[in-house]
Amino acid sequence: MRNPAEVRLLQGSILNNVGFGWQYGTVCVSMAFIDSVTIYAASGKGGNGVVRWDREKGRPRGGPAGGNGGRGGDVIVVGVRNLSALATYRYTKEYVAENGQGGSVRNRSGAGGAAVVLKVPVGTLVRVPSLGKEVEILNENEQHILLSGGVGGFGNAHFKSSINQNPMEATKGKPGEEGDVEFELKLIADAGLIGLPNAGKSSLLNALTKAKSKIGAYPFTTLEPNLGAFYGYVLADIPGLIEGASSGKGLGTRFLKHIERTKTLVHLVSAEQDDPISAYKEIRKELQTFGSGLTDKQEIILISKADTLEEPVLRKLQDALSKETGRTVLSVSIIDEQLLKAFSDQLTKFLASPQKHTTK
Repeated sequence: MRNPAEVRLLQGSILNNVGFGWQYGTVCVSMAFIDSVTIYAASGKGGNGVVRWDREKGRPRGGPAGGNGGRGGDVIVVGVRNLSALATYRYTKEYVAENGQGGSVRNRSGAGGAAVVLKVPVGTLVRVPSLGKEVEILNENEQHILLSGGVGGFGNAHFKSSINQNPMEATKGKPGEEGDVEFELKLIADAGLIGLPNAGKSSLLNALTKAKSKIGAYPFTTLEPNLGAFYGYVLADIPGLIEGASSGKGLGTRFLKHIERTKTLVHLVSAEQDDPISAYKEIRKELQTFGSGLTDKQEIILISKADTLEEPVLRKLQDALSKETGRTVLSVSIIDEQLLKAFSDQLTKFLASPQKHTTK
């Protein structure tokens, strides 16, 4: 049986962003993180049926024996454990399955066309707008036929009947389905770390999961979501949000969408903020504007960089935030082992039984 981390982080156990490289286990793949891309795909055309006759000694023109055409190849999407899988489609934009072969003599049907298999990361939403099709890939090795191959035509043997002993009729294969295919990856995680730039999300992820997220004292250090395994759960560091993110400002909606499938939000408010309450409200406003139920998710409010405040000041800030939000407010510091361990224990309990540890 897979452990919870393997089930929920099928895209890649512990994946850490290093510049434009994704580290998978101990192997670094130098590849840009692609979370949305559009390609063209087409399934194969069905093979044509044929008019053929048995050729036997004494029967130069025997009964009808034309075989049916083979079915065209399908276009199939399959979930894989690789977050960088969509990068394959960044430059190769057209995927066409094989056509089915035509029928043959002695009632032999044509061979079916080979399918095209499109590998996508677990968590990918796949759409074919022109056909109104949409599927979600939520599990490793999950497969869906996205575009069905065309049906093969009938050979003349198919049309033989008591009143039509020698049919001359055969039909052509049907065309396959085709269209633009849109891929949109939305990460799946147990908890997502959110907050303004420089709230300490990457540093906290590194401290809790031994990840190697890039950090620095400037806005938008995190340009790509980072993932880490935490006692059988998956944590995601979502790039910092700013006012107007829900309408595309800064890193915009590209990363807000990654919060949609996150079960719990860990909302970091830096103790270094001039107005922590306003900072909290700013992020909540963007979540509400973006919609998709983001404000309905379970939320842990966490004062980060707590070591920068004296104990009385920290308690006063926690009380103020708690009064404003109606929630329990926790604190953490990555350089204070006691505070870090206390939060780690609290987070573990929360994720293990969130219905019993809700902060609402």
